[in-house]
Amino acid sequence: MAQLLFETDEQRFIRCYDYAKGYHRRASLLAAQNRSASLVFNVAAIAVECYLIALCSLHGDMPFNHNYRSLLASAAQKSAFSDSLRDGILSLDSIFGICSVDDYHHGTPDEHDKVRILSVCQSLDALIASEQRRLHEEKP
Repeated sequence: MAQLLFETDEQRFIRCYDYAKGYHRRASLLAAQNRSASLVFNVAAIAVECYLIALCSLHGDMPFNHNYRSLLASAAQKSAFSDSLRDGILSLDSIFGICSVDDYHHGTPDEHDKVRILSVCQSLDALIASEQRRLHEEKP
């Protein structure tokens, strides 16, 4: 059997969704242990990125840039985001812009940011589950 040089969209989806749930779970555990806002935020930020890449992969799309704005733009081409989820994701770039070539920065998250990013993770997980159900129902 020939082996692919790159992952299929399905393989990328499975891997990224598993990673997203793992980082999300770890961030939630750290928050429950009253760990620093910065630590929880940084772990959850990886989860958000993985959730968005998984969502893009679910629809056969691969974004070229991994800042939150670009990932959201790619994912929003095929998935419906609530205004609050869209705003929550976009606000992350103001703190965590390490994937930006033109505007690299890393701020210091506070307790509000910790709660907000965990909420974004939860909403993204729910959105992916909803998208999976929708796609399954649409299959002939």
